[in-house]
This record gives sequence, structure tokens and C-alpha cells, in this order.
Amino acid sequence: MQTVNRLDELHPAVDSLRQRGDVALVPTMGALHPGHLTLVREAKARAGAVVVSIFVNPTQFGPNEDLAAYPRRLAEDTRLLEAEGVDLLWAPSVEEVYPEGFATHISVADLSETLCGTFRPGHFDGVATVVAKLFNQVRPDLAVFGEKDWQQLAVIRRMARDLDLTHPRAARILGVPTVRELDGLAMSSRNRYLSSQDRARAGALPRLMREAIAAIVSGEAVASTLAALRSALLEAGFESVDYAELADARSLRPLTAPADAPARLFVAARIGGTRLIDNMPLAD
Repeated sequence: MQTVNRLDELHPAVDSLRQRGDVALVPTMGALHPGHLTLVREAKARAGAVVVSIFVNPTQFGPNEDLAAYPRRLAEDTRLLEAEGVDLLWAPSVEEVYPEGFATHISVADLSETLCGTFRPGHFDGVATVVAKLFNQVRPDLAVFGEKDWQQLAVIRRMARDLDLTHPRAARILGVPTVRELDGLAMSSRNRYLSSQDRARAGALPRLMREAIAAIVSGEAVASTLAALRSALLEAGFESVDYAELADARSLRPLTAPADAPARLFVAARIGGTRLIDNMPLAD
């Protein structure tokens, strides 16, 4: 596996990979876990060459968020990617991505303004900006993301469609179902922050979400079911619940009742000071 840190080295390296066929990009912030490696395997199955990026993007962290504490394990991540047969690791510095005087930002209205966008203002502007830069830097034929960050995936697809991106086209921005621990908790780099006690309690999140989905599917009122879900999470040891919403899977607009369009249950809650997010389809 080749590791590249500079743009002037990236472009010829990717051009060489194109001789094998399509190039797939898997953007990450590192601290890799089996969920990330599932994305890598999906990319390998769909393309002739795979590029993984590792970049802890400062523009998507708010003033009081965990940028400084975010886990950075480049040496271990590199070994994992080598074992998976990744062709190229793109690991630029902050200065390489945001050179002095950088002054351009991308904002995706509507999709960025609900759910996590309400509680993390500016977060999705940072996401859209850095992903647009990664797409322009690597110019992949396809890109692979996890569905755990469903809102992020929706924002990136909308950005690609609205800006007429061709590398990749919006239709080739692929989502892979969430990879979960044995107790159902969605795999996340932030799970490392949890104490053993809080980790045990965190397993209530997917369980209570599944129970809420079953209640809604059986005909229970959405509003009362969501209120019960929020209360149950607090009783299970979560300190606060940012949101528990049933929303249209495409527009992310809240739903007060199941509709013909695909819907998902979205939750963000804090336990032990760690903010966990998850989402599940109303019906498979």
C-alpha cells in the first residue's frame, strides 16, 4: 500500500491506479474499526483500486466538541488497511487540505438544518466542504460511506447532485448498512470514549429503538412512542436525548405518522459525556 501526504504526489499515484479500472474512495477520520473495514471490502468488490483517506477534519467540529481528543492512530490504521489490500492511503495534513487563506465553504440547505444540524451548527458545512475537496483531490469513480451517518450521506449525495459532480456522480455515492456490536450498538470511533459501565448501558439504545419501531409499525401513535423512547433512554442511563425523530429517509423531514415513502427512526443521545447517534429503517 502506498501512503501519500501531498497533493502533488496524490494525482500521479491515482492516475496510475486508474489503469486497473474504476477507483473507489472510502473517506474516514481514522481510528478504524470493523465498520470501516466493511466499507473497504465493499469498495474492493466494486472497483479495480481502492483509496482510503484519513483526515480528522477540523471544520466539522464545533468550539466545544472533541477535536483535540478525537482518537488518532495512524500507524495502527495503516496496518489494518494494508491487511485489507488497500492500494493507496491519502493522509494529508490540515495545511495541505486548508492552505493559508482558505476561504471557501459549501453549505447544503435544508438537509443540514435538521436532526444533528440543529445541535451541531456548521457541522455539515464542514462535512460538505471537506468531502467536496476529497472528491476533487482523488476524483474517484465511486465513493463508499456507512449508513450509520445517514444524514451525512444524504447531505453528500445532495451536494454531488446539485454541483453536477461527475467524480463521483451522486448515484455512485454508495451507502453500506450499519455494522453493529453483538448487543446491537452501532460501531463508532467514539465508542472508545465510553467507560465499561457506560458501554454496557449504551446497548439499550438499539434495543429501545427497535421496540419503538415495532410499536409504530403495530399502529401506536408516533408522538407518544417517541416520547416514551426518550423517557426510556433517560431511565436506561443516558444523560440527555438531543432528538428521537421519525423522518422521511430522503428529505429528512419529520413524520407524524408512517407514510408510503421510506422512513427511518433517528436518535442522538449522550451517555458518559459521549454523543451517540443511530438510525434504523421503519421497515426492512
